[in-house]
Amino acid sequence: MATPLPETTWQNFKRLLSYAKPYKLGFIAAIIGMLGYAAIDVYFLSKLQPLIDEGLEGANPDFMKWAPLFVVVAFIFRGIFHFVANYCLAWVGNHVVTDLKQHLFEHVMAMPVAFHDKESTGGLISKLTFDTEQVLNSVSKSILVIVQQSAFVLGLIGLMFYISWQLSVIFLLITPIIAIIVNIVSKRFRKVSKNIQGAMGEVTTAAEQTFNGHKVVLTFGGQEKEFNRFEQINKNNRQQRMKLVATKAGSVPVIQIIASFALAFVFYAVNSETLRDSISAGSFVSVITYMTMLLRPLKMLTNVNSEFQKGMAACVSIFSVLDQETEKDTGNQHISKAQGKIAFKDVNFAYDYAEHQAADTHPKWALENISFEVNPGEILALVGRSGSGKSTASALLLRFYQASQGEVLIDDVNIEHYYLSDLRHQFAYVSQQVVLFNDTLASNIAYGKPEASKEEIIAAAKSAHVMEFAEQMEQGLDTNIGENGSLLSGGQRQRVAIARALLCDAPFLILDEATSALDTESERHIQDALQTLQQNRTSIVIAHRLSTIENADKIIVMEQGKIVEQGNHQSLLAKNGAYAQLHSFQFE
Repeated sequence: MATPLPETTWQNFKRLLSYAKPYKLGFIAAIIGMLGYAAIDVYFLSKLQPLIDEGLEGANPDFMKWAPLFVVVAFIFRGIFHFVANYCLAWVGNHVVTDLKQHLFEHVMAMPVAFHDKESTGGLISKLTFDTEQVLNSVSKSILVIVQQSAFVLGLIGLMFYISWQLSVIFLLITPIIAIIVNIVSKRFRKVSKNIQGAMGEVTTAAEQTFNGHKVVLTFGGQEKEFNRFEQINKNNRQQRMKLVATKAGSVPVIQIIASFALAFVFYAVNSETLRDSISAGSFVSVITYMTMLLRPLKMLTNVNSEFQKGMAACVSIFSVLDQETEKDTGNQHISKAQGKIAFKDVNFAYDYAEHQAADTHPKWALENISFEVNPGEILALVGRSGSGKSTASALLLRFYQASQGEVLIDDVNIEHYYLSDLRHQFAYVSQQVVLFNDTLASNIAYGKPEASKEEIIAAAKSAHVMEFAEQMEQGLDTNIGENGSLLSGGQRQRVAIARALLCDAPFLILDEATSALDTESERHIQDALQTLQQNRTSIVIAHRLSTIENADKIIVMEQGKIVEQGNHQSLLAKNGAYAQLHSFQFE
């Protein structure tokens, strides 16, 4: 009675089963348990006819003598098969979903930055948690019911034909009608289940955004707005679930009503002269009992279709991410430690360059005709208004994005020729948005160099003035600082990030507004530490506050993705151009 699956669903199911290959012995044991469970039930019911014709009518007295022992032994074996089927299937299912979660997590982390720019974090978390659990719950339950109940149905139909093929043929006439109904319902289940996956992603995203920005919501009195927005999303989620319930609730009685017509026809047919004399009381009662007992597994097989389609919809959601290409590593050249030279040669970059190429249209450049050189040990400062392309230029250095045109060089070699992991090991990066992990201070400082000794961590912490507040904490550097350093102030988080960069000891240092969250006294301390850090390193400093970059060897002033001026502090002031205007605006 299992419904033929559409090709795409079958392909997704086969793909999911490929994750079960390492656990095939457990899967085989589960199948044996399911078939054994169904076989015991069928065998037990097969004794119904002899029970009536031989046992109750007294034709075979020994039959009733052994009947009690038979019942007990049958149920012992039934219980063993039930345990084996459920435990082994759960064992395989949990291993498969654990592997699927790990694969999905690693794949998402390997995706390019452009992917994360477009995807909502809440949606990805929903796939990693809700969708994978949906696969486990739905598919495991479905396989158990499909195998066990299908075997039971086939066994009962076999018994019916063995006892009376005439009465059994009547029941089989309804099978094509049931198959058609189940096929129609399957399509409906798939569509609604897919909508439920999307609705759950929206719920997660909305909740995450509101919780993360709860201070802003409270400050601006946006509670009512957020309540209404979440209510709409939540309502949509409920509506999708109710559509699934309605389809499920409607399909079962329809199938059972159709089956009842077959049962009624059997009662009618057995009154005919042809069948009345040829069928014993035991045979008639057995066939009627089997037909009645078929209704329950038919109901379960219809219901499990909705579960199975939910699992397949979750698989489609997960596989849609796994089928996207991970970040391409075009490198073929190792680099252990760079000498420290950087050059941009006629670099143009647009975020949607590939789409414009495909459509043969002109892109809007985020960086246009950018050319400059930085020698080993020099400090390059990028200044300009927000959105002028400063951070984008640093992102190209780390190959978060590829230059659309032109070349980015390190030590006179195009960075596309370096292996990605090697390239990124050359940089220590401190951004204006500090990212810290729910771990100890020491672990956060050593994040880029996990093999660092306690002495190295303490030295970096002292240089970045982290020890000043760490020593006041109960567990010092072993204090857990909470999610994204929630126990620290903005300035303290910046100091931890700078200590992390100090410990990395990379040949290149990128400081993206690194001192923006510090008070004046902390900034003075950090500037001292940064001057030490910048010795014998090439530094890219992105800054709005010009006081932090007056000692830079080269200053590049950017405007709308273009370089409008470059030189050192004194020469740019003497030009009385864009830099001089920024300087006078800040200091006058």
